[in-house]
Amino acid sequence: MSQQAAAVSLFERETLIDPYSAFKTLRDQAPVHYEPALDIHVVTRYELVREAIRDAKTFSSKFDGFLNKSREIMFAAAPPEVQQKLLDINRQMLLLPPTMLTLDEPEHTRYRSLVSRLFTGAEIRKSEPTVQAVIDRSIGSLLSGHKDGAGCRQADFMSAFAFPVPLRIIGDRLGIPEADRPFFDEAATAAAAALRLSPLTPEEMVHRAELALGLQNLLTALVDARREQPADDMITILANGRLQDEARLLTHAEALSILQQFLVAGHETTTSAFGWGMVLLCRRPELQAEIRGDAGLIRTFVEEVLRMEAPVQGLPRLVTRDTTLGGVRLPAGSMILLSFAAANRDERQFEDPDRANIHRPKAGMQLAFGSGVHFCIGAPLARQELNLGFRALLDRFTRFRLAEGASPQAEPSFILRNVPELHIDYQERR
Repeated sequence: MSQQAAAVSLFERETLIDPYSAFKTLRDQAPVHYEPALDIHVVTRYELVREAIRDAKTFSSKFDGFLNKSREIMFAAAPPEVQQKLLDINRQMLLLPPTMLTLDEPEHTRYRSLVSRLFTGAEIRKSEPTVQAVIDRSIGSLLSGHKDGAGCRQADFMSAFAFPVPLRIIGDRLGIPEADRPFFDEAATAAAAALRLSPLTPEEMVHRAELALGLQNLLTALVDARREQPADDMITILANGRLQDEARLLTHAEALSILQQFLVAGHETTTSAFGWGMVLLCRRPELQAEIRGDAGLIRTFVEEVLRMEAPVQGLPRLVTRDTTLGGVRLPAGSMILLSFAAANRDERQFEDPDRANIHRPKAGMQLAFGSGVHFCIGAPLARQELNLGFRALLDRFTRFRLAEGASPQAEPSFILRNVPELHIDYQERR
């Protein structure tokens, strides 16, 4: 490893907010880079990330220990009285077992197969009118945005559109009752935010734990209700589906584990992509007119947004045997982080990778949704939401630009990449 590459620290605040120059340094000089802050090797080249994904026996998805260690570090930083409150709340919660995200084959497929039929091409096409209706309602929020004398409207795009659209859609697919939606929206957002592993104040830690307990109680009650009275939703499928090899219903903890993963995959990542897509349209206004009304160019635009600002920046893998990757020795038991964000800007794979190209060939080869057996099961739904959403936005509005003084930036996180607020100006199309 070169001295320059060794000096790169991916977990400093400024680097977490804008990691791309650091990623380039590592791709060029140390594509399998040891990061002492978390005792993990970070893999940044596209071909090496794909190599590790293809070798699931050597690079296992059983990385629960890594997540638990990160949470323990945060817990240890809390004052003693806060630790006690957290322990009291934790004792009331179900311990969630690994299901899809942190399992390898064949256990992974046992759970994934229960819900995979919800994301077939036919099911996604069938859901289009419902998704479009949600998008149209949020378009109404943008139509009511503050209007100045020149006819220019202003809004926080994240709170008016990017947050509510995916959250409403995942709530509908899960089957959350209308009366529970305000609490569900807050608790689901907090559950997704937990994966950022960002520092929290003691008060935030307690509040997030209370929300997690309340969400478990809500979802457990809904699982029981759907066993008595099934409906056409995901909770019903999980409540009544049976693991084929054991011919038994899922436990409450197994069902909650799967549902919690969908809360992240179902709204946090799509919200992020909506935000960064709007940032790109504002910073490159010529794209607005070029892709408006062209479904094919909008599809490529969406893939480029996902490539350039991967909502899931990367995921860990557990090394199961002594091996090498990119010429670096990795002992059994060590951890690597597959950096999808770095791989997506690898000039060895993508020409001019730091610039969105709406005519890019094979734009879908980006790794924002992962690859292999752990390819994001909700990717078809996310793509549908993003394509329909940007089409509707461009049909109804024009002249998107950043509001005066707005300087959107990511929250510091090495797992999820989101933009918390995005103040824009825009005009209604006539």
